[in-house]
Amino acid sequence: MKFGIVVFPGSNCDRDVQTAARAAGYEADFIWHTDTSVDGFDCLVLPGGFSYGDYLRTAAIARFSPVMESVARYAASGRTVIGICNGFQVLLESGLLPGAMLRNTSCKFVCRPQRIRVESTLTPFTSKFRRGQVITLPIAHGDGNYHAGDETLLQMEMDGQVVFRYCDESGEPTPESNPNGSLNNIAGICNKAGNVLGMMPHPERAAERILGGAEGRLLFDSVAQWVQGGGRIA
Repeated sequence: MKFGIVVFPGSNCDRDVQTAARAAGYEADFIWHTDTSVDGFDCLVLPGGFSYGDYLRTAAIARFSPVMESVARYAASGRTVIGICNGFQVLLESGLLPGAMLRNTSCKFVCRPQRIRVESTLTPFTSKFRRGQVITLPIAHGDGNYHAGDETLLQMEMDGQVVFRYCDESGEPTPESNPNGSLNNIAGICNKAGNVLGMMPHPERAAERILGGAEGRLLFDSVAQWVQGGGRIA
């Protein structure tokens, strides 16, 4: 099992992802944003950070990096792609996921542990979790306020594309537990096919007990199980 981590100018969580993947027993190497080949990898990860300094708006420039055409083809072939924080924003800007990100309603950068609820275990990224499981992952963003049109949002909910939702300790997605104003307390979504995941929380920062929690490792293990089982979405 080998993860390919796309590195843009301004990425700062690439080594975190590599360390988490390797700690879980998997290979992980970097892919520079000007590379056009993503061959040899079982899953691509677009990590967090501030790609191109987040000029214009978050991820608006990164979407034009040469590697993104290869990422789009990779996703279209049914293989798995994960976007974390800024990586999620890149996937939105690239059209690989629906919706857009706005500034946090507080207009402040939010950095803290955050409870989220697992909404679906029917994706390649969540098979090791339990549906309804409440986990705690770190968040660190200023533009995590997920929005989509009413029809898009309704269709996503109906199709089971909401993968993670911000919640309180009892698992309720309350306004108070929403750190950024995201519609429907959305913390992570997938595409309709289910092989592309975007999430604002950082699983790589909670993948070893020494970091205070290892629940994030379940995401890496879920992908590995799916890939090693021959998984590819047609």
